Amino acid sequence: MQLAFTEQQQAFRSEIRAWLKANVPAEPLRTFDTEEGFQQHREWEATLNQGRWGMVTWPEALGGRGCDLIEWLIFEEEYYRAGAPLRVNQNGIFLLGPTLMEYGTEEQKARFLPAMAEGRDIWAQGWSEPGAGSDMAAIRSTAQRDGDKYIINGQKTWSTRAVWADWLFGMFRTDPESERHRGLTFILVPLKTPGITVRPIPQLDGLPGFAEIFFDNVEVDVSNRLGDEGAGWAVAMATAGFERGLMLRSPARFQETARRLVELYRANEASVSHDPQIREAVMRAYLDAESYCLSTYQTACRLSQGGKIGAESSTNKIFWSELDQNMHATAMSILGARAELLPHAPAASGVGHWLDGWLFSQSGPIYAGTNEIQRNIIAERMLGMPR
Repeated sequence: MQLAFTEQQQAFRSEIRAWLKANVPAEPLRTFDTEEGFQQHREWEATLNQGRWGMVTWPEALGGRGCDLIEWLIFEEEYYRAGAPLRVNQNGIFLLGPTLMEYGTEEQKARFLPAMAEGRDIWAQGWSEPGAGSDMAAIRSTAQRDGDKYIINGQKTWSTRAVWADWLFGMFRTDPESERHRGLTFILVPLKTPGITVRPIPQLDGLPGFAEIFFDNVEVDVSNRLGDEGAGWAVAMATAGFERGLMLRSPARFQETARRLVELYRANEASVSHDPQIREAVMRAYLDAESYCLSTYQTACRLSQGGKIGAESSTNKIFWSELDQNMHATAMSILGARAELLPHAPAASGVGHWLDGWLFSQSGPIYAGTNEIQRNIIAERMLGMPR
């Protein structure tokens, strides 16, 4: 595979680099798992939107730049290279946004996408339920049609960003007699609606990165339905494809981690050079991150030519989640006892972020559909093996 950029793409890269250099905050923002940090990241989303960098693949009329997937990958490379803040609205811009482009009405696009790009509306994801984790077909929360309203009852859990988010997108069972993936409807729900209770769930680090949400006769307009009633499974599978495939985790995220891992090894080489397994793990991490990047460019080219991404998104999800785990586990091995220091510890000396990354990487094989489920999908849909 030959990867060469056009003059136009190189100029695009230069424009991004200059803007980020002038606008990325000099000091890191607080984590968006705190109320103060959440607001700081919301403001950063607004800053990105002012430069029309909020979501570059969106049409210009909706605040984007009409970029193709190759230009998006270039943007992501420069974004991570600049150390820019993580995207608090990633559920919206990377997952719901593309789904709205495909399934939304023109009125829905005009209503939701600009507010999403500006950071005015931050979105939470509402898939999982106490009895329906990776098996979304087991969803039991109901949305009963009553004229131009849905009356929603039930519970969602492990809802990312839901503690301070404005909206939730999720699936609800609109046909009480239906089973499995039939009779589900994709609905957009404002989280300030009467009858909704949001309870924070602490992460491994003690901060509320998730929430459980209870619905007690919550009224939502039928106009908030995305796609046809009862056809929510197809809409949700499109969203899941974006999540597992290209959009949620760009290669640049892992390339930047691999680059920092190489730097960490070099800085500590005197104390770890006796262990060839660590050196090999560092090299493997770097090569795997580069391989994932090239594979993603290949997929982006195919999609740009009218191709589709289907079950292969499950292979992507397994690869990047396990790559993230392996890189951070290698960093922990290099650091030894210092790996246990939190970022704010006086003796951390700038290495505390590795512990944060390691803790978060443990969730990678779980969110976006557990890797066990993804292996089942690969076996059945790609390899044609029996259930």
